[in-house]
Amino acid sequence: MNRMFPAQWPTTTDQQRPAGQEFIGLSDITEFVRRYVGTIVVCLAAALLAAWFYNSTTAPTFTAKAQILIEPKLPQHLQEGGEVNLSLDTAQVESQIAVMQSEKIAAMVLGQLNLVDDPEFNRPQTPSLRERFRKFGDMLLDAFGLRKSAWITSLWEHSGLSAPETPAPLTDYLKWRRSMLIVRNSLDIRRVGVSYAIDISFTALDPEGAARIANATADAFVREQIETKTDAAKEGGAWLEQRLGQLRTEMNEAMAKAQEFRSRHDYSVGHQAQGGGDAVPTLEELEVTAETYQKMYESFLQAYTNSVSQQSYPVADARVITAATAPLYPSAPRPKLLLALAAVTGLMVGMGVSFARHTFDWTIRSPRHIRDNLGVDCVGELPPTSWRMDSGRLDEVVRHPHSRYSHGLRKARTEIALAETSHPIKFLGLTAVSDDSPKSSVASNLASLYAMSGLKTLVIDADIRSTMTSRLLGPLRAYGKPCQDPIRLNIVPAPGRPFDLLPSSAVDEKHLLVPGKMKALFAELAAVDLAANQLAAYDIVIVNLPTLASGADELIVGSVLDGVLIIAEWGKTHVETLRELVRTLQAGRTPVLGVLLTMSKRRKA
Repeated sequence: MNRMFPAQWPTTTDQQRPAGQEFIGLSDITEFVRRYVGTIVVCLAAALLAAWFYNSTTAPTFTAKAQILIEPKLPQHLQEGGEVNLSLDTAQVESQIAVMQSEKIAAMVLGQLNLVDDPEFNRPQTPSLRERFRKFGDMLLDAFGLRKSAWITSLWEHSGLSAPETPAPLTDYLKWRRSMLIVRNSLDIRRVGVSYAIDISFTALDPEGAARIANATADAFVREQIETKTDAAKEGGAWLEQRLGQLRTEMNEAMAKAQEFRSRHDYSVGHQAQGGGDAVPTLEELEVTAETYQKMYESFLQAYTNSVSQQSYPVADARVITAATAPLYPSAPRPKLLLALAAVTGLMVGMGVSFARHTFDWTIRSPRHIRDNLGVDCVGELPPTSWRMDSGRLDEVVRHPHSRYSHGLRKARTEIALAETSHPIKFLGLTAVSDDSPKSSVASNLASLYAMSGLKTLVIDADIRSTMTSRLLGPLRAYGKPCQDPIRLNIVPAPGRPFDLLPSSAVDEKHLLVPGKMKALFAELAAVDLAANQLAAYDIVIVNLPTLASGADELIVGSVLDGVLIIAEWGKTHVETLRELVRTLQAGRTPVLGVLLTMSKRRKA
């Protein structure tokens, strides 16, 4: 299994690569792309189509941006020669941004612009899938002029997509919450670098509306600061006013006591009152108490004056430095950027799907795949004979002797002749894993090649379940002639072919799939008496064997042959099934010459 993955990679230089070397080169990548170009193109087209559908059904949105500047709060009293720190830390700036994004600011904007009852503002920026298909259908009808067709128009109306969706009625609270959600989702507030400037961006379907809401948000934040300071000043002023009343009463009482003491002309210090031991306050103590209350009263009076002044002239710690204007171009969607991203995504998905298909594809794809997974050689590759991916007609080498198919089969014939066996190949068998393989056409064309080279050739159609005899002789001639003795009398010339044929009916009748009887037939063919003017001995006998699907017991006849060639289809024959066929043949002591790969789509180097 560890060797399976690298062995799956196709290669156009299998014969030039040293044995055992597993390397993915440029030719492998090129072959991989060529093989899965259909998958890649389909994924790319699907991604571009989705991007075009999105661009066509998405209304353009506009983003307007206002900018405010947060100023540090100056201290009320600056000490002479003192150092003043006017910096703001990140936490303070982020706190201001949180205030701008709060529902309080959003509610102020909603109330100021009356957005809750604005249908244009409450229209969703992202339409539903049904609305997208409705818009896309209307666009196609208008583009191709199909509205003139009553039948198409009626069909479109009956589909239920022609009419826009009717929104469900909402209560006043739900309307307010929906508008609140739109404001907060469409609002984007960001700090400009590490400065005190803050960008307030708002995205809407209407460019004028976007600028209006962005400016209203900036104004609402400044107004909220002023109102907060005013409210705080009012609360502080009310408390100071109450405290001033208390201090005024206490100050007057202290001054009255000092005046009363002074009027009695009693300036003794430490005088003890008669009839008791309690100490009587002196004039100095009473005057100090009165002066203390007076200073406290004057201090609170000054604070109260400042509080009243703040209520009259509140100053915010932020100001608008750039007002939002209506944008000239939409911020979304961006067709060119979206198409470019779709193209990249489509290519990546296509490559990923192709790689997944390649990873989980256990069919035969290359000669290296055969060698690494089966331990047998690939004697050749046969391409399709037409754009319809035909596996080859029975007379392909006769009709087109110089085609790629004919050249590939000649190369396979040479590899068979050079096979390392104990004696020359005279009795050659062909088999495959399934009945729908192009085994019959390979047998017919290979026999034609041998016969055209001057060798007397015989084809024994031993595949009685998927016979090639009817394709060569026709159904009536194939099965209408009675079986004769000896068996060689059943051999007939193949019509229009340069070789002879032993039909499958004679093979079935004489049970030639039994190894002993097949061996007896070979002996009978070799013992022909030339002096008796009988048939000349055959130079090459090709046996069209049954397939693995017909049963392993019918393949045991291959043990009497000089060698068996396995026919596999490129991209169709499963490697495990082919391995099972090789094991079956080897278990029956059948010499396996190799695998001939048909329907090969690989390009030669």
